[in-house]
Amino acid sequence: MSGAGEYQEMAASVPPALKAITLTHVRYHRGDRVGLFLAWVSLIPVFISLGGFISHFMFRRELQGICFALGLLVSQVLNELIKHSVAQSRPASCELLETCDSHGWPSSHAQYTFFFATYLSLFVLRRSPASRVMAAFSWPLAFLTMLSRVYLGYHTVPQVFAGAVVGLVFGAIWYWFANTFLAQYFPMIEESAIGRWFYIKDTSHIQDVLKFEYDNARAARKKVATD
Repeated sequence: MSGAGEYQEMAASVPPALKAITLTHVRYHRGDRVGLFLAWVSLIPVFISLGGFISHFMFRRELQGICFALGLLVSQVLNELIKHSVAQSRPASCELLETCDSHGWPSSHAQYTFFFATYLSLFVLRRSPASRVMAAFSWPLAFLTMLSRVYLGYHTVPQVFAGAVVGLVFGAIWYWFANTFLAQYFPMIEESAIGRWFYIKDTSHIQDVLKFEYDNARAARKKVATD
């Protein structure tokens, strides 16, 4: 028995060799339908990154979208720097969720979604009313993400609120930086060899891009039909 006890003590003193990627490491209690729903909600940052920005660049290639995605990446780097600086532990449920090897303050999920909602809302203020309505849906998703991280046991309430505040503030700062400093280089990027090769463009000066593209597509089709 003493040998077994010594082995257990030795095993406990050895740090785990495996570490999970916390962005996609989501667990919920079996049979908990609310937990299942919130687990999917917790994956919103993944859907936005993979489904949203990658497809946006492939099919749209707009400089505003590129700046938006770059801001989210910078925000995540900032989140990691703050987490390692503060080094606040996750709640006690982290042992069951196997996330005790990462810090909890501030929540990266909350920071991501509130950055997204803030930047998108500020951007569509200059766009059509339909765009503003679509942007309004990002806020309920951001609050649901906050709720999911607490409900599933990954964060405490102060940790998700801290993430929300950092995301909101940094989202506003990045929007100002992108549209006062970076935007002045948009014409140069558009006219560069890389910009022309990849059809990179800036449509932020067009109030209703959807209507603009619709009207131009119809005009082009009519022109082809009459030629």
